[in-house]
Amino acid sequence: MGTDFIPVCSVLLGGNEKKYVGDCLEGSWISSSGSYIAAFERAFAEWCGAGQGIAVCNGTAALHVALLALGIGPGDEVIIPDFTMAASAFAVCHAGATPVFADADPRTWNLNPEKAAARITPRTKAIMPVHIFGNPCDMGALRRLAADAGVFLLEDAAEAHGALFEGKRAGTMSDIAAFSFFANKNVTTGEGGMVLTDSADLAARCRYFRNMCFPPDAPRDYMHADIGFNYRMSNIHAAIGLAQTEKADDYRAMRIRNGLLYRELLSAVPGVALQHIQPGGESVFWMNGICVQPEIYGRTRAELVAHLMSQGVDTRIFFQGMHRQAALRKYGCDCSGEYPVSDLLADNGFYLPSGSGLGADEIRRICSLIADFACKGRGRASPGAARGGLRGVKPPDGFKGRGRASPGAARKDLRGTEPPDGSSGGL
Repeated sequence: MGTDFIPVCSVLLGGNEKKYVGDCLEGSWISSSGSYIAAFERAFAEWCGAGQGIAVCNGTAALHVALLALGIGPGDEVIIPDFTMAASAFAVCHAGATPVFADADPRTWNLNPEKAAARITPRTKAIMPVHIFGNPCDMGALRRLAADAGVFLLEDAAEAHGALFEGKRAGTMSDIAAFSFFANKNVTTGEGGMVLTDSADLAARCRYFRNMCFPPDAPRDYMHADIGFNYRMSNIHAAIGLAQTEKADDYRAMRIRNGLLYRELLSAVPGVALQHIQPGGESVFWMNGICVQPEIYGRTRAELVAHLMSQGVDTRIFFQGMHRQAALRKYGCDCSGEYPVSDLLADNGFYLPSGSGLGADEIRRICSLIADFACKGRGRASPGAARGGLRGVKPPDGFKGRGRASPGAARKDLRGTEPPDGSSGGL
């Protein structure tokens, strides 16, 4: 083991968390009643630029009640990215609908709008883009697609607190959006989630479903017209969330600073591909992911992950694609077809320590370990190396005819374009 251990994400509690939680304890308001819930809902919605906030117990619950509020249920289909955390798909299943998968963009790693368009059927009710690792999706293209198809747009913004696309914050570019406040998120309540929307009607439906479908404006006679859920957030969790929201601009700046430093230091390492920032977007770098191209880097992901752990650096491998999930096959999802970008990322990608409080010296140490571990004498002759180790799968659109001359060109296969302004050397 190396020097000091660097966890993949440490919680930063740098504001009024202790004071506000103390208020809850002193006043005995610890459950789902109490002033901090409404205060947190208002503060976070205002910070994002949304009209309504509905706090719930976790991000999956936020997705579920958002789907229910839209009237999505059995017989409906919801298009989601194949490359995402399983909660995105599971929430659709909880609503009784069917998740339909579309492959990722090879540069941004987000939902590819062209692939999503090809999956629309008469049963499609919504498109659910996920801002992967805090990188905003191409919301312009996705909004046009949803409008043309006459379907809802639901943002899974669980990883994207404060991310921007064309000047608008994640969670405000769709009919309804869902956030997670798990401990590793840029804004945390430990466990928690929130739905954002500008629609008073959708907000009322979310509040209805989160609270066991008790009639909102009638005496509690314990008669229920619909199946509801106990998805309420506690006053204690909301107290932490309010304190976090008060510091959200600071935490956002820290993540962006660290993300740009990673890009500066890793952009010149052959065989290490970085996520391309969506043009017009500003990532908040919830996690800083890399995709290893073994034939160029000279080591596999497993070898690099093991080496970093031996030196006291914690990491996490990327999500597995939804089409690989046994649970979704059993549910009845169509898991056939090819998802070459999702497979590439799942097989070769992992993310590095990314907490808001991570220091520049720690990032430099991590990047030095990655650069020094590269085996530079291997894998430079084969054109297949330029394809990022797809291992026999036909390259996705955007990989063809490029990256054959040098390791640098091979890296550009995954990144696609020159860096946007403000992300020096990182793409």
